[in-house]
Amino acid sequence: MLHNAKQRRELRRASLRSELIAAAHKLVQEEGYDALTIRKLAQRVGLAPMSVYSYFADKQDILYALAEDAFEALAQRIEQHQSDDPLEALRAVMVEYAAFGLGNPDEYRIVAMTEHVTPAEKLEAGQPQERNPAMELLIGRVEACVKAGKLSGDARAIATMLWAVGHGTIALLITFPHYQFGEAKVFAERMYDLTLAGLTAQHIAPLSDEPATC
Repeated sequence: MLHNAKQRRELRRASLRSELIAAAHKLVQEEGYDALTIRKLAQRVGLAPMSVYSYFADKQDILYALAEDAFEALAQRIEQHQSDDPLEALRAVMVEYAAFGLGNPDEYRIVAMTEHVTPAEKLEAGQPQERNPAMELLIGRVEACVKAGKLSGDARAIATMLWAVGHGTIALLITFPHYQFGEAKVFAERMYDLTLAGLTAQHIAPLSDEPATC
């Protein structure tokens, strides 16, 4: 009986935490990053502000949870796009990344453009993909391209270059909405195609002898 009661409490706590994260996503989407406060979040789910602190230490902790949740959702979107051509499957990762960023600019700012989103104590050197399933998928699809002879070189280096181009492109499109990029989605895809063409034409060496971190 006690064991069942404990399980029910744990399930209830997990359910309420998920509800808080979903409410935080919606708050950011509707009112922007600056509107995300403990008080407003508490109002959204009908809790006292102090109750929210039992789930999240502060706003920074909520940002970390939002980032984790967003990367998981992005990974699920990417997994829906499979292809027998490993290069096409890799391109799909970048296209979905762009769709996520352009479709959710305020959330993208939190996930990828907010300083120190990930607490230092949660970082583990050399294992960024374990905290980011979307990165894990990106590296996996690069490895498939290398194995198939479509790309040559260090998979992590290639994935990091693609990530840099993807992030830089989306950040520019979000930050400079009035610049004449043309249609945002088309511009992003042109950038990805240009990058992939360059990567397929050369051997990519490791970026560093040091373990990778992010």
